Amino acid sequence: MSAPRGSLAALIPDFDPRRTPLIGRDLDLPPVPAERLALPALRQRLAAPPPWQPELEGDPLPRLNPVPRPAAVLVPIVARPTGPTVLLIERSAHLRGHAGQVAFPGGGRDAHDAGPVDTALREAFEEVGLARERVDVIGRLPDYLTISGYRVTPIVGIVEAGFEPHIDPFEVAEVFEVPIGFLMDPRHHERRRIVLQDATDRSFFAMPWHDIGSEREHFIWGATAAMIRNLYRLLSA
Repeated sequence: MSAPRGSLAALIPDFDPRRTPLIGRDLDLPPVPAERLALPALRQRLAAPPPWQPELEGDPLPRLNPVPRPAAVLVPIVARPTGPTVLLIERSAHLRGHAGQVAFPGGGRDAHDAGPVDTALREAFEEVGLARERVDVIGRLPDYLTISGYRVTPIVGIVEAGFEPHIDPFEVAEVFEVPIGFLMDPRHHERRRIVLQDATDRSFFAMPWHDIGSEREHFIWGATAAMIRNLYRLLSA
């Protein structure tokens, strides 16, 4: 069986990001201050960003499709009473591309989508039952080029408290939330190393998250972790 399109297995047989060597963490970088993670501050920062530069613009690997297709994801910040969280999904294991990976709700642009916001909101409803009227879109992050041949626009939105997901089991195995303070702390940003078949080195970010009260680990890595890292750079600028 050939490797699934959009997978690093197309370049590295039996690739498992959890087994890659850990290079280190950015222990010298400060976390985003707690006051900047409050919802009013997030709205203000995304509406009028200060001068800043994204750290990552695309996967550090050869593209499987030289002409990128437009896509969008929703970066859902959930307004929980205990503090904002970021909603993520784990894709179903049977999918041909990105099987079992942690991701934001999202996907490729359909012909009838008005733009990336429409794509992100449509996909979020289809995948996790998040109605668009429950999402307050507050901004976007720079486009990100993926190995699978997509130009992804991350759309940031605040989700009303009380949202209960209803997943599409064909595409989504699980929905979970991570406190935004955890993700905005570089001490949790692992740098990991890939050695390609031509012996060249590449690195990527990973942010393993252990669900509170369980031994379950969600391994956030690749494009999703890169977009989170860019959000960190924006909020810390």
